[in-house]
Amino acid sequence: MANISVFGLGYVGCVGIGCFAKLGHNLIGYDIDSHKVERVSKGLATIVEREIDDLMAEGHAAGRITATNSVEQAVMQSDISFLCVGTPNAPDGQLDLSYILSASENIGKVLRAKSTFHIVVIRSTVPPGTNELISKIIESHSRKKAGVHFTVVSNPEFLREGVAVADFLNPPLTVLGSQDVKALKKMRELYEPLICEIVEVTPKVAEIIKFVNNSYHALKVTFANEVGAICKKLDIDSHQVMSLFCKDDQLNVSCYYFTPGFAYGGSCLPKDLKGLNYIANSKQVKVPVLSSISTSNQTHIYRALERVQHIGARSVGIIGLTFKAGTDDFRNSAAILLAEAILGKGNSLRIYDRFLNIARDKETNLQDINQNIPHLVPLLEASVEDVVSKVSLVIITVRNPELPDLIRNHPNVHFLDLVRLKDPTVEELPNYEGFCW
Repeated sequence: MANISVFGLGYVGCVGIGCFAKLGHNLIGYDIDSHKVERVSKGLATIVEREIDDLMAEGHAAGRITATNSVEQAVMQSDISFLCVGTPNAPDGQLDLSYILSASENIGKVLRAKSTFHIVVIRSTVPPGTNELISKIIESHSRKKAGVHFTVVSNPEFLREGVAVADFLNPPLTVLGSQDVKALKKMRELYEPLICEIVEVTPKVAEIIKFVNNSYHALKVTFANEVGAICKKLDIDSHQVMSLFCKDDQLNVSCYYFTPGFAYGGSCLPKDLKGLNYIANSKQVKVPVLSSISTSNQTHIYRALERVQHIGARSVGIIGLTFKAGTDDFRNSAAILLAEAILGKGNSLRIYDRFLNIARDKETNLQDINQNIPHLVPLLEASVEDVVSKVSLVIITVRNPELPDLIRNHPNVHFLDLVRLKDPTVEELPNYEGFCW
């Protein structure tokens, strides 16, 4: 059983109080709104939400729920303080952190007189770096040291209004952003009854994941609506289409394609995206999301070129030219577009592609190679070593088992990895860098 204070008695705070009380913990709520404090102190919810009224009443009847308008009382009567205050958008889009920073200052002032270790948990949505900022604020006002007398843990919530209680008690996972072993142990004990995966990450990862999640959810809604608008014009049942789409859990609803790296290419994705956009345009259906995907993909290729130019190498090598590993298909290959752009900037270029070499040796796809990329064929080398030994920058677009040793053995060659080799022994080397990580 833990003694928990909750700062902010809105949707996140009220649900947290009710659910933690159900799990057997003692809760004390705090808010600058005296009306909310009064309601919680009587075991009443501050929000309209399924199941929350019963949880608040049960927790209060069991003596597990109280509330106060005193920061000192809330902190002194708890070992863990959850920050659940609002962080609304400012006019320019950034989050207004004034409430959470003010709460942190007040907690810090109280901690000055507290002798026991205290955990401050950021439950509110905050930008990366806020954990560190709050740690410094509490240090300043408490005159105590983070990691010794207190710790700030980032623990983003993933609650949907309307089913927030169910989401709290049955989460897909629990994210804990901290490197403090003592605090992580206590937080794990807090969440273990929920029987879900508990993932320990750095604070910045925990802080950004909520933005990523909700932006993707917004994208899903918009994507589905654009598909619906197209289907409506074609007299097609869009719900049947999207139901069919969701049945594919190998590609459509899965981790596949969700690894940051280089741009997409090939014959299928560009062709079908263009085709769907054409159908939309022919029916006068505006689809801003679908129409911007190709532009974003081109921007990513240019982003890689900008990095190459910033590195400043004049002799460049590319490992992998086809649109992905395991094929000699180079149609719409992002690597070819990058190679041509590098040449256009006046750099020398050497290329190794295992599958293009096989295609040339076997004379399969030979006509397409000679017809479509004759300017790149003379730049193909017979081995990875041949490329690395002749250039000062190597761009990796496919995983190759020889590359880790080559990176270690050629410290004067810079390696720019667009796909991530997933070899921790090279990721700390000064001549290696990842493109999107």
